[in-house]
Amino acid sequence: MTERTNTKDTTCPYCGVGCGVSAKVRDDQIIAVSGTETHPANLGALCVKGSALHETMGSHGRLLHPSINGQQTDWETALDTVADRLRTIRETHGPEAIAFYLSGQLLTEDYYVANKLAKGFIGTGHVDTNSRLCMSSAVASYKRAFGGDAVPCSYEDLESCDLLVLVGSNAAWTHPVLYRRMVAAKNNNPDMRVVVIDPRRTATCDIADVHLAISPGSDSFLFMGLLAWLHQHRATDLDYIEAHTQGFAETLAIAQQYSIDEIASRAGLEQDILTTFYQWFADTEKTITFYSQGINQSSSGTDKGNAIINCHLATGRIGKVGAGPFSITGQPNAMGGREVGGLANQLAAHMDYTPEALETVAEFWQTDNLSQQPGLKAVDLFDAVAEGKIKAIWIMGTNPVVSLPNADKVRAALQACDTVIVSDCIAETDTTATANILLPATSWGEKSGTVTNSERRISRQRSLATPPGEARHDWWILTLVAHKLGFTHAFAYESPRDVFVEHAALSGFRNGGKRAFDISALSTLTQQQYDDLKPVQWPVNATNPEGTKRLFSDGRFVTPSGRAQFIPLQPQGPRQEPSATYPLILNTGRIRDQWHTMTRTGRSQRLLNHIDAPFVLINPSTAADNNLAEGDLAEISTHYGSIQVQVTLDEGMAERQIFVPIHWNDQYASRARVDSLVAPLTDPVSGQPEFKYNPAAIKKVETPQWAALICPEPLDCSDFIYWSMAPVADGQGYCYRVATAENFDWQSYLNRVQESDGCAHYSDPAMGDERFICYRQSQLTLGIFSHRDQKALPSPDWLKDIINKPIEGSPWQLLAGRDMAKSDKGRLICSCFEVGEKQIIQAIVDGACSVNHLGEQLKCGTNCGSCLPELNHLVNQTLKIDAA
Repeated sequence: MTERTNTKDTTCPYCGVGCGVSAKVRDDQIIAVSGTETHPANLGALCVKGSALHETMGSHGRLLHPSINGQQTDWETALDTVADRLRTIRETHGPEAIAFYLSGQLLTEDYYVANKLAKGFIGTGHVDTNSRLCMSSAVASYKRAFGGDAVPCSYEDLESCDLLVLVGSNAAWTHPVLYRRMVAAKNNNPDMRVVVIDPRRTATCDIADVHLAISPGSDSFLFMGLLAWLHQHRATDLDYIEAHTQGFAETLAIAQQYSIDEIASRAGLEQDILTTFYQWFADTEKTITFYSQGINQSSSGTDKGNAIINCHLATGRIGKVGAGPFSITGQPNAMGGREVGGLANQLAAHMDYTPEALETVAEFWQTDNLSQQPGLKAVDLFDAVAEGKIKAIWIMGTNPVVSLPNADKVRAALQACDTVIVSDCIAETDTTATANILLPATSWGEKSGTVTNSERRISRQRSLATPPGEARHDWWILTLVAHKLGFTHAFAYESPRDVFVEHAALSGFRNGGKRAFDISALSTLTQQQYDDLKPVQWPVNATNPEGTKRLFSDGRFVTPSGRAQFIPLQPQGPRQEPSATYPLILNTGRIRDQWHTMTRTGRSQRLLNHIDAPFVLINPSTAADNNLAEGDLAEISTHYGSIQVQVTLDEGMAERQIFVPIHWNDQYASRARVDSLVAPLTDPVSGQPEFKYNPAAIKKVETPQWAALICPEPLDCSDFIYWSMAPVADGQGYCYRVATAENFDWQSYLNRVQESDGCAHYSDPAMGDERFICYRQSQLTLGIFSHRDQKALPSPDWLKDIINKPIEGSPWQLLAGRDMAKSDKGRLICSCFEVGEKQIIQAIVDGACSVNHLGEQLKCGTNCGSCLPELNHLVNQTLKIDAA
């Protein structure tokens, strides 16, 4: 049979950059991906996560069939049950007893149908999204200043600016394609300066001319001080302020209450480095302030965003090439969800719950059931579930048992809830485990619709492969439930195109320039035009039929007065402080090769080769104070719970601060859900939780023995002190690292978990060294390598290499691990070309004295560039040691 290969253009499902992806498909299988060279967001580049998209596909681990109370069923029964439960709860307890919790992973069309069904026809305002956890403070600050949730900048501005200020953004790891554009811009513009403002020294500091290692939570003070300094040094644009803004005098008066000495003290900075930044900002017309979760994920995140925006308004740096306050979204369709009303305080199409908007939306949707007031925001919503006020919740495409603050309470709330409906593509997550009704949804590569990236650019995501099992599209599931609830006339959708053109029409309905979001020019797209839609930035209307690069270039805003608003601020420190019990500050965030709760990236062996287990970053001095060394197992605790992760020493961390990644869950580690430690403190305006500042304690966990295990099937790990797991490629096996009690009885464990034809055994009690190779029909069924010193364990590379190798002759060669060193490349640095730390160091020792030389020899750093900061560090560190 002749193989059929074709290439389709789609969009990456990871961060808010919204990269175009060209996927090669052969016989209904995605076999390779690359960046789409014509897509304006990435111009052909892809980060390592995007480059590994095809490795995350396949039916293994997928949710393939609907189920009710753990029993597989058919779609008709499942949909009938969903509709019956929603109808009964609505009739018995009212619409406010029903909630929807959505995701920036949904396509805009999915989001639109969910929001319309819930708010427009069921009548509940309780529709929120995981974007509440990452972008809602940016939304609130833009709305307060500009009158609408409107990012004024384009990615081109990052390449046109002369001063780039990155605040609370580790773009090198979280938005690597944009980071590469920043690096290229700096290389091409000798006058460009980069300032990184972050409590910890991250990979992004690799391009910084100045790193302001501020005290956690002091961002508002820093930018209020900047506003006062700009005015004092005659660097404000008084003509712009007079013509286009309101509230400057009141805002300035508050900012002037703080001296430069006090600002420097509160920010934890030397005054000279602070004034250097202030002077650069004053002197540089083309200034972009690029900010992300370090600003937003705060109990005062909205004020921090407005403190930044105030400085740009004061200098007239809005709507101009290379200038503006640029909030970068965390998810591929966080902005698309905001466009359709996916936040609880929004109604639809950037309309809030005003009398005029309620009338407009009710008329457009032709409904008498429209919810009349905002619903509960994420943290409050799950509190209402815990209190029994919400009787049914439908969770779509997200994993709140891992991602919400005080996550153990969230799990308990869902376990006690009357009806928990979960639509997901993955069978086993921390959240699907709490569901009464499971609905198999399509995943990336199977879905068709649109997403909107961080520069307001709408792109098509196209179906590439047939969904496995009985997986169905989210918009289809919602539409069928709407029909069963009796709303067929309002949900006559037969394709995503039908949904999109309605959404586009609503954006222009009774708009007349009152709302920045308007894509009404796309409301007449035919099916073919929708299929062929090229990336375009909104607004897209009669005035801007080709889209719009920058907003507010004419100085007119979408406030009632048409003027931008300065927001007077009373700067606040963190709402909780370290204590004798919890003396450290816990920060959380992302790492380079993983995404959210790992339900997608955890399926790729390559993406776990860079960092394969949860960890805590800690300054060596703070570690020593707590009797901790590299690799130790540590327990981190807060008032809300505790986790166990291994220690990684990092001089880029300030003393008494620690950092733990957000990704690990109960499928990949024993106790590593860091958000179970996070306080449910939220911003009073946006409702966004404080993930960046939590008082915590740390202590060493004694681990008498460590072991590395490899097995084709998942293992029972309940007997271990600690465990973490990384999959082998294509679902072929599982690699574990575990800690056990002293003299752990491995033979008894084997008898309980294994059936095999034979098992070779080696033991050296004096060294604490014990090994087992179990096999059936010459195939490895379980390998165990236990040692008192975890540094003596075989590398994950070697273990994964032996999982599918036939055991020819005697298993003793494997038992002895004779070729272990041959497979050990060291910790993976370059995921694109799978180049390890040991290989890189050896190349440097052999004469590769620059990153360019390493690229020529090993290819590392020549593709996505995510590893360039680590390569630079290794070159500098190794050459320094060699010189000494």
